[in-house]
Parts: sequence; structure tokens; C-alpha cells
Amino acid sequence: MNRTSQKSALLLAALVAAGLPTVAAEPTNASSATKAPAKVSELFADETVAQGKGVKVTRAALDDELVNIKASAAARNQTIPPQRMKLLEAEVLERLVGRQLLTQRANEADKATGAENAKKALETIQKNTGGDEALARQLKTVGMSLDDLKSKLNDESVAEAVLQREIKFEVSDDDVKKYFDENPSQFEQPELVRAAHILIGTREKDAAEMTEDKKKAQRKLADDLLKRAKAGEDFAKLAKDYSEDPGSKDKGGEYTFPRGQMVPEFEAAAFSMEPNQVSDIVTTQFGYHIIKTLEKKPAKKFQLTEVGADVKLGLKRQGMQKQIPAYIEGIKKSAGVEILDQDIKKIIEEQMAAEAEMEKANDAKKADAPKPEDKKSDAKK
Repeated sequence: MNRTSQKSALLLAALVAAGLPTVAAEPTNASSATKAPAKVSELFADETVAQGKGVKVTRAALDDELVNIKASAAARNQTIPPQRMKLLEAEVLERLVGRQLLTQRANEADKATGAENAKKALETIQKNTGGDEALARQLKTVGMSLDDLKSKLNDESVAEAVLQREIKFEVSDDDVKKYFDENPSQFEQPELVRAAHILIGTREKDAAEMTEDKKKAQRKLADDLLKRAKAGEDFAKLAKDYSEDPGSKDKGGEYTFPRGQMVPEFEAAAFSMEPNQVSDIVTTQFGYHIIKTLEKKPAKKFQLTEVGADVKLGLKRQGMQKQIPAYIEGIKKSAGVEILDQDIKKIIEEQMAAEAEMEKANDAKKADAPKPEDKKSDAKK
């Protein structure tokens, strides 16, 4: 639970729920863009896969979510194994059912809180993706519109507001201090560098290596851009106009990262330069890079006063997460929710049985563990 993950937990959950690709952690091949898929709900008639009081999830709605998730994975050059798809289908259906159950329990205060949090989440996404145009392009790759994203962010935020109100889990200042003292490494920020780069790729759209002739042409372009960058041209504009890294070009080529995150050649160049220095051509598996180091941030340790509020929020969310499954099961029963797709129903039942067995095993371990009074008795002998 580091400081960054606490602040971004809701945002990441909303991105995953929306099927939106997150920003790449390192320069990636430019071939990650995919053609926008058509909405399944526009192609096939609806078949209800889950229903209950105030709840209805259709096959088309479920498949739309799955298409978004698969397109998002493809946009990051990832694939979802076939054996994982049925489990994913069950998880997504459970999430859709839970979202509907929670949003229908929302009061006016929950709706207002959800709308405000959704607005902030959207602003953060727009900032992290490099603006409205870049966001629109990313949404297009997963077959979504801005209105789709806003709607999903709002539903997720309203659902979280309902959970915050209905599930009570208090965290004391002593709990916060205890966690802070027992997990010092989570509150240490490593040395960071903020750098921008221009990538001229050496791979085709199918990720195959370019021919030597094409590589020579790409190298010539990189050399020309290097001259312009070292002559003082606007580096961010050059990156936006020429870089082939979709994860950073709309942000002027910028990344902020610690050691060990980027490919070695890229990292070595960025950390070795002084602020505002431009590298020579750096060759990596992705192609030719021109790197400009913008800022170096030394390692630091955060104080409790700086992170206390984030720790408290994180601990509260952890505590709530443990209570959410039982809470959702309770409101599903109250609403008489039925899973009509027998394959998905079987997977959900198997998951619940496995979780119950795991919980029973954990309880048994706790029961067998020495109690504090037993340790004291042993010490006296």
C-alpha cells in the first residue's frame, strides 16, 4: 500500500471496469493500436443472463464489457488465455450485478458524492492520457465513447459511495501509526527521473523486425530529429509530431520512473544525464530513442503527517473489501438475483465453495496458533 497506489486505487478500478487501457509503464511498440470493435449489443438480440428485483444483465451487455476488456489487453500487447475467459466472464457478470444492486440503493447524497468523484476521476484520466484528443483515441480502440466512460465512472463512483455509507469500518489513529511503523519500505520513494523521449521504431505492426533498408530510413529520421532537438527546438512538440510511442507521445514523450522499470539502455541514459540534457541516439529493442532528462528527484522517506490520510483511507478500504462479498451476497438474496446462464452459475458456485474452504482453513490456522497467554505461560516455565 504505497502512497501512489492508495491515491490511485479508485481510478485504476474505474479504468479496469471501463475496459480502458492504462498508460504503459515503459516505451512500447507503436503497433499496439487496434481497430475499434463494434458493440455486441448493436449486433445481437439480448438474452438475459442474470435477473432479480431491479436487476437485469443481458448477454449483449456482458459481452460488451468482455469485448472492452479484451480490446484493452490487446492495446497493451497482452492476450487473455482462453482458459481464463470463462472465469473472467463470471467475474464481470458479478460486477455488473453488484453495480446495479448498489446504484439502486443510492440516496441523493450518494449520487452527489459519486458524481463529484467521477468528475475528478475523469479529469485525472484526461490528464494522464494527454488530453481529450488522446483519450478519445484510446477510447476508440476499445469501442467506447466519452459518454460511455462517463456513465461507467459515475456508476462505479456511486456504487463506492453506497459501500462507504453502508459498510462500517473504523480506522483509529493508532491503527494508522502501527501500519506506518511496521511497513517502512512502503513509505520510501526511490530516486526518480522525469524524462521525455522520441521513439522512432524498428518493428512492423505485427512486431516483426523491419528490413535493414527500412531501419536505415528510420535511423536517418532519428538523426535528423536529434539535430533539431539539440538545436533547441521544442522537444515536446517534436515528440507529439514524430514519436511512435503511443504511451507517451501525447504527453510530449514524458515518463517519470525509478530504476528497474525501463529497458536498461533507456534507463541508463536518462539517469546519467543532467536536467535539460539531450542524449545521442539510444538503441533498444523498440527502436531509436532521443531522450531528454527533465528533472531528477532524489530518494526520500515520507513522514506520517504526509501520508497519514492516505494510509487511513487504504486501511479502511482493505477492511471494507473483506466485508463486501458477504454484503453483496446479502443484497443479492434480498433482490432474488438468479444467474440464468448455467455455465457461469456453475463457475460462481465453485468459486464460492473454494473461498469458503479457504476461509475455513484460515480460521483453523488461527485457532491452532499459540495465544498470547500461552506464550506467557511458556515463558514462566
